[in-house]
Amino acid sequence: MSEPKRLTAPVPPGGTIGILGGGQLGRMLALAAARLGLRTHVFCDDAQSPAFQVSAAHTVGKFDDLAAIATFAQGCDAVTLEFENVPAATVAHIAQLRPMNPSAEALRLTQDRVVEKDFLRDAGLRTARYFSVTSEDYFETALLMCGSPAIFKTRRMGYDGKGQTRVDGEDDLARAFAGLGSAPGILEGFVDFAFEASVVAARGADGSFAAYDPPQNAHEHHILRRSTVPGRLTTAQAEDAKAIARKIADALDYVGVLAVELFVLKDGALLVNEIAPRVHNSGHWTMEACAVSQFEQHIRAVAGWPLGDPGRHADAVMENIIGEEAEAWEAYARRGGALHLYGKGEARAGRKMGHFTQLFPLTKS
Repeated sequence: MSEPKRLTAPVPPGGTIGILGGGQLGRMLALAAARLGLRTHVFCDDAQSPAFQVSAAHTVGKFDDLAAIATFAQGCDAVTLEFENVPAATVAHIAQLRPMNPSAEALRLTQDRVVEKDFLRDAGLRTARYFSVTSEDYFETALLMCGSPAIFKTRRMGYDGKGQTRVDGEDDLARAFAGLGSAPGILEGFVDFAFEASVVAARGADGSFAAYDPPQNAHEHHILRRSTVPGRLTTAQAEDAKAIARKIADALDYVGVLAVELFVLKDGALLVNEIAPRVHNSGHWTMEACAVSQFEQHIRAVAGWPLGDPGRHADAVMENIIGEEAEAWEAYARRGGALHLYGKGEARAGRKMGHFTQLFPLTKS
């Protein structure tokens, strides 16, 4: 296979950025691109994708249909993605035709939780204790290694708490393994953290780097409920979080925005939970609190433009609007803040329907 295509010059206004995936992240990427005078072409397997509503062009197709993918890619100047579960083979195929970021290698390393944890360990970064579980026979040994309670997760495809279950002891082993389809997984030691945080950062094709202030995150039922910036991170912890993100981005030779989810321990140490090779829910506050949002920053990076200033001009609290909460849109619209609704039809339980951001006078983080 030949070397992946690389941009030889920035994509100029009027050019087209392809986006794999048509959810709310793709929608907000398309809106950010339009602000810069760039067109977007969204490819997704869901004909009702909310990103289709705001993109210049869209294609409905399967992500493993390489003929359709090739036709889509050839109409774009550069291609990116809005979710990490696009087949790595599809991304590698596009990379032979057009500049594609994030890369297939970045996806390979982040789509499998065991491979990702190994990568983090080899990079010298701290994570929860973990053990690969390839069959039920390995489970007892894994539990001895990780201790209990522990969290058993599928190696692939989990998000918002899906594909994971708690294991409280040996009596739970068979239930946990069967409950996740008896597929290979990863057992992670339980982390008694003080709170959760994340850092959203961007790396340009020239190696330039820009990180946003890390928010403190609160989850309900494994779904992000609220991101607050500044949170409880000290200045030193925030700088450490940004350094972790830079180390990961450089090691991946990454281009675009990524997020690193963190556990903040009671002694102040930072443990890496997961890498998200894309724009991230905990960075939505940047749309109002920063001159250059995470979405514009990602478009800038994949289009070969200079990265923008990630500095914030306000404090912010971003709250997700989940499921039937979206029916109260008029009440949100009356509140003093910024309302974003994603154009989704059915308000299912646990489905992110929008978000709401309130700004406050800037304080030092």
